[in-house]
Amino acid sequence: MQSTDTSGASRTAAAYWKANLQVLFICMIIWFVVSYGLGILLVDVMNQFTIGGYKLGFWFAQQGSIYAFVALIFFYAWRMNKIDREFDLQED
Repeated sequence: MQSTDTSGASRTAAAYWKANLQVLFICMIIWFVVSYGLGILLVDVMNQFTIGGYKLGFWFAQQGSIYAFVALIFFYAWRMNKIDREFDLQED
């Protein structure tokens, strides 16, 4: 009778899931700070400065947050590819 060691596989799956959740948590915090913090709460503070003739708070709410979100997408893809390689789960 052969015994299968599923504890090693489950530990690897748990470690992969933990790494995945850490990346997701970091991205969600950045998303929240950018969208709610900078776009809504700190808009008056940011409006004291201008960029391209527009108040920074307005510019960031309209354009800057989009740049931050696109950067988040690239960061997430890069980091998840790195994690996939660490756990030997990369796509060919």
